[in-house]
Amino acid sequence: MSSFDYREELKKIPHKPGVYQYFDKNNELIYVGKAKDLRNRVGSYFVNDQQLNSKTRVLVRKINRIAFTIVDTEIDAWLLENNLIKKHKPRYNVMLKDDKTYPWIVIKNEHFPRIYWTRKYVKDGSRYYGPYASVGMMHIILDTIRELFPLRTCNLNLAPENIAKGKYKVCLEYQIGNCKGPCEGYQLEEDYNQNLADIKHILNGRIAVVTGRLKSQMQDAVNDLNFELAHKLKGKLDKLANYQSKSTVVSSSISNVDVFSIASDESYAFVNYLKVVHGVVIQTQTLEMKKRLDESEEELLALAIPEIRSRFKSTSKEIIVPFDIHIEESDDIRFTIPKAGEKKNLLELSLKNVAYFKKERMLQYERLNPEVKTERILKQMQKDLRLTDLPRHIECFDNSNIQGNYPVSAVVVFKDAKPSKKDYRHFNVKTVVGPNDFATMEEAVFRRYRRLLDEDQDLPQLIIIDGGKGQLGAALKSLKLLGIEKKVTVIGIAKRLEELYYPGDQYPLYLDKKSETLKIIQHLRDEAHRFGITFHRHQRSRKTFVSELENIPGIGKTSVEKLLKTFKSAKRVKEATDEELRKVLNPKQVKALRHYFEG
Repeated sequence: MSSFDYREELKKIPHKPGVYQYFDKNNELIYVGKAKDLRNRVGSYFVNDQQLNSKTRVLVRKINRIAFTIVDTEIDAWLLENNLIKKHKPRYNVMLKDDKTYPWIVIKNEHFPRIYWTRKYVKDGSRYYGPYASVGMMHIILDTIRELFPLRTCNLNLAPENIAKGKYKVCLEYQIGNCKGPCEGYQLEEDYNQNLADIKHILNGRIAVVTGRLKSQMQDAVNDLNFELAHKLKGKLDKLANYQSKSTVVSSSISNVDVFSIASDESYAFVNYLKVVHGVVIQTQTLEMKKRLDESEEELLALAIPEIRSRFKSTSKEIIVPFDIHIEESDDIRFTIPKAGEKKNLLELSLKNVAYFKKERMLQYERLNPEVKTERILKQMQKDLRLTDLPRHIECFDNSNIQGNYPVSAVVVFKDAKPSKKDYRHFNVKTVVGPNDFATMEEAVFRRYRRLLDEDQDLPQLIIIDGGKGQLGAALKSLKLLGIEKKVTVIGIAKRLEELYYPGDQYPLYLDKKSETLKIIQHLRDEAHRFGITFHRHQRSRKTFVSELENIPGIGKTSVEKLLKTFKSAKRVKEATDEELRKVLNPKQVKALRHYFEG
């Protein structure tokens, strides 16, 4: 707790809306916040220290002075808070991580105005449109405008007196049809300004106004039998339609709204912004925010909205949001939480954008920091499987046999969600006769964990049994015999529907087919099956070959064991030379063995 007397400070603070500022012992501003009731909000930092998260407790301990500003409405507090944060950048406030200078399309304040893009916003009377978060979309708009309307690109001063004096000559742009030559008076300013009016409609999203006028002009040209002009106008309509197809059209009934959505994790939040004018999404951007004090999504969105609207110079009176952000409405701003219809579709579009941005940013971060991905996956598994501990050590069992012959079991080990092949083990079943999958599982589990206990090794946090309730019950029986059934979590996975069974639970658990938890479990099961089948085939081949060798006259069980001990496998015995075989067998046995293989 800070050294100053917060009780005396609270007495000075009124029960009114406003903005509060915290300063440290060096009189440095460290935090800015807004409140509907200043005294109650500031007091909440000091009343119960245990309810605050660790970052906020650190902030409170550094507070040495409190200043506040009373405002008329909560909207005013909202805007003032945003301005103070932008100006002072307090250490403990959330900051938008985005310092790019966005481009604008400018219609220059001059005779025969030029239209071009710029990153500098100069208050010289020119009209600016944007800023555009997508540079690609901005260039599509400019290219469409230049295809539709011949405009000048030179920087000459085309004042009437300069044109009258004949100071300029037309350039190549006039010769190729990109400009109508206003520099020599070939185009009147009135005609040029008519094109500008249409361009402004396009930049404001009112494309229907332009297309309607072009259609009317095209019909007049057809009526006058001026088919060449009608064809040119048809070409312009096609270009406008092509441009419009590259914009997200929502509904012409939605005239001018801002749409915001948010997605967050423990450290970051991502806010998506859509600007909709006359049914068209004309701007979109997703910004990243670094959390400082474990703020809620409501608090973060309330901070981001005024900053983004200021950055994009939005004056929309309606703001669509996914939830109530506890901001008092006014004549200038109203918030909408849509439940259905076109506005709901807009919000869902924004939510899709922000979810995709978050996913891509997290994947990028995890590629650079693999341990972060591992931790996230383990936490998700812990949540999905209702585990008390992170499953850093997982083991999975599988049985293999053919009609009860050559039964073997295998256990594979995953550590930190990755295979640990050096820890894989297989078991030749010793106590089970005939095809008894339950008894085989019981033996394998018992032998595995009796050995871990005898060697004082760590037990896994999770055991997975490849099979349904029967195999799970058999495994649990062995764990109870060893007295460790409460020290580990054991589940069974049935192959048909990927059902997960827990001991004593009648109903299975179903995970989303695309979930990372299920993919890890499937990987474990498949790996256990592969490892078990490989060992089973080896044992079957080996035992079949041993039986064959023992049937050769003159070669007994002892000789067979010597052969396998020397050559390690049946294949190497077959490929061995007579000289190599004589080191193990006598000449008569070598001759019999060679005759057997060659025959």
